[in-house]
Amino acid sequence: MSSEAVLYKRERVFSVVIRVCHWLRALAITALVITGFYISWPFLVAPESSDVLVNGWIRFAHEVFGFMLVAITMARVYLFFFSRSNVERRSINDALSTKSWLQQIKAYLWMGKPPHHGAYGPLQLVVYAGISTLAIFMCVTGLMLYDNVYHGGLAAMLLPVTDQLTQWMGGLANVRLWHHYVTWAFIIFVFIHIYMVVWTGIRFRNGSADSILSGYDYQSVRKDDAE
Repeated sequence: MSSEAVLYKRERVFSVVIRVCHWLRALAITALVITGFYISWPFLVAPESSDVLVNGWIRFAHEVFGFMLVAITMARVYLFFFSRSNVERRSINDALSTKSWLQQIKAYLWMGKPPHHGAYGPLQLVVYAGISTLAIFMCVTGLMLYDNVYHGGLAAMLLPVTDQLTQWMGGLANVRLWHHYVTWAFIIFVFIHIYMVVWTGIRFRNGSADSILSGYDYQSVRKDDAE
């Protein structure tokens, strides 16, 4: 009787700061989606009621988590480009390599292993860059809507910029509409993201789901037959 022994190499992928940012961003997006949909259709208080405290508290929570997302988005952009660890930046080479793309497609077709030169595969990096760009868009449009209600402090400082952007987008109605549309892009992304992380971890047994918790990824280095 023979069995297959697989040796794995453990590699540090994500720092504590990146992992904390990931889970805080997940919390912020979840809270923003829930509170955002309620703001667009408040159903806990009857329309003829004079009780506005429920809607007010939910709007307040939306703003708090919105500023959390702004801070985390800025932090993640900085860490990607200027962190001492280049494990994320190494993925750029894969995204620019035709060979890595072909290797990634073959891996998804169960014909090989994905490229592993950085923290992400080429498709992952492109998708993450896209969703990060949408996060910036959501932060900017959120601040544009925020400035329409508040006119002091930070809002007053940002007003000249947000007012110009609002005009470029055709008014607040369009800003709200696009803010709502992009919310659905995040919802779709979250479900696909969770599925792919679990599928990758099962398919390649590399601890991809654990890496955002422990910070470590595991890659097979050699296979030996043993009795």
